[in-house]
Amino acid sequence: MTMNRQLKKRKILDNLVYIIMGAAMVLVIAALFFIIIYIFRSQAGYLNFSFILSAEKGILPMIVTTVYVVLVSIAIALPVGLASAIFLNEYAGNSSLTRILRLAIETLAGIPSIIYGLFGLLVFCRILNFGQSIIAGALTLSIMILPVIIRTTEESLKAIPDSFREGSLALGATKLQTIIFVVLPSALPGIVTSVILAIGRVVGESAPVLLTVGLARNMPRSIFESGRTLTIHLYELTKEAINPEDFAISFATASVLIILVVIINTATKIITENFRKQLGETL
Repeated sequence: MTMNRQLKKRKILDNLVYIIMGAAMVLVIAALFFIIIYIFRSQAGYLNFSFILSAEKGILPMIVTTVYVVLVSIAIALPVGLASAIFLNEYAGNSSLTRILRLAIETLAGIPSIIYGLFGLLVFCRILNFGQSIIAGALTLSIMILPVIIRTTEESLKAIPDSFREGSLALGATKLQTIIFVVLPSALPGIVTSVILAIGRVVGESAPVLLTVGLARNMPRSIFESGRTLTIHLYELTKEAINPEDFAISFATASVLIILVVIINTATKIITENFRKQLGETL
């Protein structure tokens, strides 16, 4: 009887925890949909192709600048972050150097974004003489997103069973070949997650971008020119908004920002899945 009561209590507790987790998941999804629906409803019809594709009255220059900043930042930070995570997990072991590197990464993750902006303004804009430009902002943001990429990628590498590595080495592969052809493809979902988190961080930042990229509304012809990202443009619109029409334009810009993030994330996943399939066919 005592055993049956304990089993019943455990079952009730398990069901209670399951209900709480399910309710939390529903709450998160409901909050997400509420925010998205509220933003799209508040744009009051200003969101159209003319608003998106016009360079004079629309926000096309801001979209181009945002895409430039995202792509250049990821192109700089991803190889460095991936190499750092591989070194920490596959080569470094638990040495004093590893502990120092992890402390440095955690310190980078905790620095306020405005400090990154001041650093970028001093080093990239003035000392390296890039001025306020997309490349200066991208270099600043690439340093800022490095901890996200390194820690997320490192955790995904830790999740790969050692039997994968041992089996590859037993078949005659070198350690580098094992990492490239066995470990990295298995850790690809975690790497994609790190890229998506980094993209979200880049798109959502304002202070470093304001100090390094600038406020110019021109259409950038190269990454060495100044520009204005969607986040900064949204900030400026909201700051100057007085009547309902101004707020509607701000919400239309926010809607484009959400759409852009979804498109970039979806494209990243599609490219990664295609790469994974091609790698699987090669193996």
